[in-house]
Amino acid sequence: MIKMFARVTMAVVIVSGLSLFALAQADPPAAPSAAATAPNAPSAAAAAAAKVTGTKVGTINIEQAIFLSNEGRREFETLSKKFEPRQNELKTCADEIDSLTKQLNTQQDKLNDESREKLVKQIETKKKSCDRATQDAQEEYQNQQGEIGNKILTKMAPVIQKYVTDNGYGLLLDTSQPWPRGPVIVSGPSMDITQPIVEAYNAQSGVAAPAAGTPAPKPVKPATPKPTSTTPPKQ
Repeated sequence: MIKMFARVTMAVVIVSGLSLFALAQADPPAAPSAAATAPNAPSAAAAAAAKVTGTKVGTINIEQAIFLSNEGRREFETLSKKFEPRQNELKTCADEIDSLTKQLNTQQDKLNDESREKLVKQIETKKKSCDRATQDAQEEYQNQQGEIGNKILTKMAPVIQKYVTDNGYGLLLDTSQPWPRGPVIVSGPSMDITQPIVEAYNAQSGVAAPAAGTPAPKPVKPATPKPTSTTPPKQ
């Protein structure tokens, strides 16, 4: 089943205050960038730096904090439901390709050259159309997911800053991406402040927790249908 989720990656580095907040989408090379920074980040960082005097080093998984917050779970679940019709269309398209490919593989010995070529072209045309629809849906989903993540991150930034200031942190690193893609090689659980930030943000946002048993959204890339070969065997 084709899944219409996409991954959003965030990076947060706080050095003597909130010095960088960046939100970006990962993986698809053709996808338009959704990178954005928090409003007035330079001035906010300068003001925050003057208040932070702590020496502790902490880590936070910003991606996880956004996805696991009550607001994040609500917004991404709504987005997922919005894209369910597109997801079903893509699944139908993939099923049609699979059906035509099986037809070719089982009947090609009985088909004349003209009929075989016609069926092969039909499969190739449908596959191109399905691939294009999948890419378009993926990019649109990622763009909208990035907008949601950016909105939540902007509101979460002051919560993170307050926690850092109140608890004496002078350096906070993001662990959303494992090393070497991310800045942290290794860190212990005692350094991680993701859950406290999620709890603090939930309290501030006032968004109710999802119903019991509601799974947290798991961002993954949608799979592109890959039918078996449509090239007829050499006679």
